[in-house]
Amino acid sequence: MADSSNNHPKTLNFNVGVLGHVDSGKTSLARALSSTASTAAFDKNPQSRERGITLDLGFSSFNTDLPEQLREDPGGHGYDNLQFTLVDCPGHASLIRTIIGGAQIIDLMMLVVDVVKGIQTQTAECLLIGELTCPRMVVILNKTDLLPPNKRQTAIDKMTKRLHKTLENTRFKDCPVIALSAKPGGPEAPETEEPHGVPELIELLKSQTYLPHRDPGGALLMAVDHCFSIRGQGTVMTGTILQGALAVNDTVEIPALKVTKKVKSVQMFRRPVAGAMQGDRVGVCVTQFDPKLLERGVLCTPGSLHTLHAAIISVRKIGYFKGSLATRAKFHITVGHETVMARVTFFGLPPGETHQTSTTDPQLPTSDPHASEPSLRPLDTPFSFDREYFHQDEYVIGQREAGGAGQDPEQWALLEFEHPVTCPTLCLVIGSKLDTDIHANVCRLAFQGRLLEGFEEKSYSETTLLRLRIYKTKHKEGQVERVTDDYTVIGRNLFKKETNLQLFVGLKVTLSTGEEGVIEGGFGQSGKFKIRVPEGLSLETKQLLSSSAKKRVKGGAKGEPAKEDDAKTDSQPICINLQFKRYVFDPHKKMVQS
Repeated sequence: MADSSNNHPKTLNFNVGVLGHVDSGKTSLARALSSTASTAAFDKNPQSRERGITLDLGFSSFNTDLPEQLREDPGGHGYDNLQFTLVDCPGHASLIRTIIGGAQIIDLMMLVVDVVKGIQTQTAECLLIGELTCPRMVVILNKTDLLPPNKRQTAIDKMTKRLHKTLENTRFKDCPVIALSAKPGGPEAPETEEPHGVPELIELLKSQTYLPHRDPGGALLMAVDHCFSIRGQGTVMTGTILQGALAVNDTVEIPALKVTKKVKSVQMFRRPVAGAMQGDRVGVCVTQFDPKLLERGVLCTPGSLHTLHAAIISVRKIGYFKGSLATRAKFHITVGHETVMARVTFFGLPPGETHQTSTTDPQLPTSDPHASEPSLRPLDTPFSFDREYFHQDEYVIGQREAGGAGQDPEQWALLEFEHPVTCPTLCLVIGSKLDTDIHANVCRLAFQGRLLEGFEEKSYSETTLLRLRIYKTKHKEGQVERVTDDYTVIGRNLFKKETNLQLFVGLKVTLSTGEEGVIEGGFGQSGKFKIRVPEGLSLETKQLLSSSAKKRVKGGAKGEPAKEDDAKTDSQPICINLQFKRYVFDPHKKMVQS
């Protein structure tokens, strides 16, 4: 019997994210565009229906003929038609985690803007997420029916101009802007009200499609957004394949549950298929498990994903974030399809070291001419446990000229997660302050980067972390108390009385007169210490010291010992400088001098 799946036309799936501020009309737009809805479409969530906002990623689709540019694309042979899968991302501020989860699977973004209100806080956040995750965008000015007919065109032109100005310094410079009304009369209007401008939008979307890079090779990674069971058949997970491919009878792993399952059947928009690959939106039926255990998560090739307790990432601050990025502060970290709290430690190259520059960027999608917006480039210097790094109390901002863009120096961060996360390496990482008041008109996205190294052991702080050579420099200053012979001086005020001086024996010091010495040990009980000067003291130094000693003796009244403090009033005491570095993760807190 012939394989029936061969008789079906071959469809290219193209994922379009629908993003925008809450109430900008995203769901109405997706509804107006769609003919076929998948299981997750249009707010099945009862809470969504009550509140009238999308609480989860909604998926729906519609098919069109293959546009001219894809027919002519040498890689596009074999496709007969084009399926647009619409990913309706929530706009409500507290749901930003879900948006970031959805943004990583989209090929083109539709940013929906209320034509009356213009760009609002979440519109800007959606734009930023788009910049980090997506190569192309189309802006939709929705709700044109709310504008008075005689002033409509003027208002649309004005808003279009404003948007182009906003997008000038982003990777979406000159992107198309289209005005329409997805639901004339608003949500209460009768269903008979036809949307305005949707056929024109479909033509625009077709003109913006390109052949996304789809690679069936490598380990499978599928983002699961819904899960339900079918009696007598098994459990179905719907989602989008982010990398690799899957086929009927494959064994797949659900890392969150630590179980492997066999694929019984695969469907693409209600049609059985033998298999699917990167970019496809599918329903996968596996042997039975409780769907409540996995509302959203990932599916992968067994053993290909790692559960991490900490990670090292490359890091770039997001320019619109107004707060500082301080070491030891906690941020919400979105990585893979999870958002967890993590404590962050920033570090960079040692002062004076510059990075190696590279002209190519292997880690960004290159399907678009604007795909390498400079602020989004991964770092040029590869991270390595073999080199030393400098500890930063906070992220370092580069020297930006007034209004211009200066690059921040290369920086990394150690993330220590409050709960373990499961994700692939090199995946996008976004740090946010999601606890910021949602009504405050501020950007909550703080930094972004790529995951470079993951620590899988729970006891990483006693093992892998010791390999991370991040140091702080320390500088202490004391004074010479007196000279005992040509090669020895006694110092004070460098250490506290209770300091264990043994730790400092052998460290080099420099006198303000230029001589170099070595700390030999303590002297007496009050924190004083002895310094050996191998080359001997210069004549000038000895004279300085003898004159200050005379002054001090002269200062004491008859029968009283000379006071310690009198020496401090001396016009020019000889200073002792001690410089060393300490490795942040060295359990012995050893002091090192280069």
